[in-house]
Amino acid sequence: DFIAKYRTCRQQVRVSLGKVDHHEGMSSDDELPSTEMADFQKSKDDILEDSRKIFEDVRAEFSDIGQILLKFQEWKEKFPDSYCDAYISLCLPKLLNPLIRAQLISWNPLELIVTIFQQNFTGLEEMPWFRAIEEFSDAKNVSGSK
Repeated sequence: DFIAKYRTCRQQVRVSLGKVDHHEGMSSDDELPSTEMADFQKSKDDILEDSRKIFEDVRAEFSDIGQILLKFQEWKEKFPDSYCDAYISLCLPKLLNPLIRAQLISWNPLELIVTIFQQNFTGLEEMPWFRAIEEFSDAKNVSGSK
């Protein structure tokens, strides 16, 4: 009975404020004022802009996952024993973590539901860092290393 009273109260508030675009059954908690939405969007844009600057002064061979993995692939092919002794498979996640996290800053998994229905879905499997790691893993399996 509490929920019914709460809904009735919320409905009365919406009517008194002149909000007629509410559809029954949808949450009115998601209805943020435009000023809050603008502030949120500005904060989000600032964060995304700052994240683009993180690796701008780093050479590509040290900030591009594909190029980093290429260096490891060369090491594995030229010196397989030292590559194996260094436990690279255990080191790669920690090494690539900051680079992957920087690329995932703008990725919003909650938007996936909407984009799946619109057919412009970008899943993790389609991201460049994922493909680079996947190719590196396939190359590792093909070479028959220890």
